[in-house]
Amino acid sequence: MTTTPPKLTHLDDAGHARMVDVTGKQPTVREAVAVGEVRCSPTVMAALREGTVPKGDVLAVARIAGIAAAKRTPELLPLAHTIGVHGASVDLELAPDRVRITATVRTADRTGVEMEAMTAVSVAALAVVDMVKGVDRSAEITGIKVVAKSGGRSGDWRRPEA
Repeated sequence: MTTTPPKLTHLDDAGHARMVDVTGKQPTVREAVAVGEVRCSPTVMAALREGTVPKGDVLAVARIAGIAAAKRTPELLPLAHTIGVHGASVDLELAPDRVRITATVRTADRTGVEMEAMTAVSVAALAVVDMVKGVDRSAEITGIKVVAKSGGRSGDWRRPEA
């Protein structure tokens, strides 16, 4: 049995990149949650817990950087739609050897916010690395992924291991 590969929505009939037209879609409430981590040395983790990182409050800077990034996603991803980011939160948690980052982004618009959530996590992680690189250059960003989304035509989805 042969199957036809799915049509790629961001390519026109000639194979050229295009932005998908969502004009006819109805706005719906949508949410996406993404996660990621920054693995850090024991020295960095101790400095984060004690609040002694020379550049200042790493978690506050990363939180604000992630929220700002969610709102600017279409400037970074050329085929992403400009949508109203109506809610964005970035939570950072200190684990024994890493900073865990969770971003939740909400909208009431015609397309989802998965890219906004992943952009928020990515930029928050970059901010952590930028803030701690003077203490230890070995910090490593890992595991950025969407773990849940809701709303829209395709409905709710949750990553099985989430």
